[in-house]
Amino acid sequence: MTAGAGGLTPVVVRLKLSLLRGGLRQSSSRTAVWVTSLVIVVLLSAGVLLGLAVLRAVDGAAAPVVLVVLLLALGWTVMPLFFPSGDETLDTTRLAMLPLRPRPLTGALLVASLVGLGPLFSLCLLVGAAIATAHGAAAVVVAVFAVVVALLTCVGLARAVASANTRLLTSRRGRDLAVLSGLLIAVGIQLVNFWVQRISQSSSGLSSLDPTASVVRWIPPASALGAVASASEGAYGRMAAQLALALALLTAVLVLWQRTMVRLMTAPDSSTIAAAAPKRRGRGGSGASLLPEGRTGTVMLRTLRYAVRDPKTKTAWVSALVVGLIVPVFNAVQGASTIYFGCFAAGVLGTQMFNQFGQDTSAFWMVAMTIASKRDAYLELRARALALLLVTLPYSLVVSFVMAALTHDWRALPEVVGLSWALLGALVALGATASARLPYSIPQETRKNVAPGQTSLAMWSVLGGLVASPLLASPILGLTIWLHAAGHTGATWLVLPVGTVYGAVIAWLGVRAASGPMADRLPEILTAVSKG
Repeated sequence: MTAGAGGLTPVVVRLKLSLLRGGLRQSSSRTAVWVTSLVIVVLLSAGVLLGLAVLRAVDGAAAPVVLVVLLLALGWTVMPLFFPSGDETLDTTRLAMLPLRPRPLTGALLVASLVGLGPLFSLCLLVGAAIATAHGAAAVVVAVFAVVVALLTCVGLARAVASANTRLLTSRRGRDLAVLSGLLIAVGIQLVNFWVQRISQSSSGLSSLDPTASVVRWIPPASALGAVASASEGAYGRMAAQLALALALLTAVLVLWQRTMVRLMTAPDSSTIAAAAPKRRGRGGSGASLLPEGRTGTVMLRTLRYAVRDPKTKTAWVSALVVGLIVPVFNAVQGASTIYFGCFAAGVLGTQMFNQFGQDTSAFWMVAMTIASKRDAYLELRARALALLLVTLPYSLVVSFVMAALTHDWRALPEVVGLSWALLGALVALGATASARLPYSIPQETRKNVAPGQTSLAMWSVLGGLVASPLLASPILGLTIWLHAAGHTGATWLVLPVGTVYGAVIAWLGVRAASGPMADRLPEILTAVSKG
């Protein structure tokens, strides 16, 4: 099989569609989730396109357009590192044994990567940006070319970064660097958020973006849309230079992706070269002796070790810990937050309870062998929840103290802690239920965190929990609001014990309710988490 790019591209696209279709055929619920996601993305894309098109009649529309395009490109670049949920594109390592030339394979995979919800949203955003800035026949022609170049660059950036970091995330020496990159990205996102809020508070409107946009319009791929504005103004020399920059970046990205892919598919790594270093033997750390005896302590220790040793689990944990702190702190520093924003930490960390079995991958069969009854399933889920709470309870308390210090609102500290722990209990309950009923695979390959056909399932599993958890914690929220509305501010400290008890009870009920479905659906769960 030595087909050129023209013959290989349709085959690769059909292969991707077949993988996606096969994943959706596994269950009707997965199909319903994917269709729902498709409808929402289409509606959101249409809204973004129309919103940007409205800027066509606004003076200075070129400034926000180039900024939005640059943010889109940055999002595609960091997505494989910080939010590695995958876009269901093909895994190139599985094609390593086929006689395919690198250049045709790169082109075919690039076209296949354009099939998905993410590229659809990006295309609508870029089309809306082009409509907002294209005035005149020449600008329209340039806009068509600019949209194609910008879209290919965004997708190519994601693929190149994913390929370049595959070995990094699987390497023992490199996984800590991957976690560090996640931290830097988390801080960077908050810096961008801080910058956007400062601009939105400016009284000069869109004109306040002009100094920044004058620089950004020369940064590819935003320069491609900057070329559209230049063509509208009749500055064809500037237009040509901006398009040249965009094409140069696209070429560099494709070359980097191709070289990285060739090295990934041909060079040996630690998985193919046996390690000669002797294994250390010994008992666990002293912290293990502090855990309960029996199955509970064993499962807790295993869960905590996953969080420390497994690259993906470690990245997810560290990212959640960092985001759970810096988002409230950044908002407090800007003066746009209250102490109640400290509940954000519990909300972010509570999502770690979702898809508990996906982190086990195919090794879940060893766990399944130890579960013979609903009681066994309950003990397994309870121990995993306790391991989560061992970290999240004190951490949410620390974040609440930090927010009280920044906002100088120590009086509200007890109720914030009570609200946080009630929300955390709700997320534990929902996470246990979602783990038993909506499991999905986390493949060993670090370029993907979800197997093909399961991305929408994973997204709705977490998003559903984030929407339902405030509703589940609403009694404590209602108590807090009532105490303030009735003027009983001196009794708001009651929210702490009541919220703590309520969170513990709701978490216990959720774990017990999930133990039955878990025990009954062990073969389905094993199949789902072993897919990758």
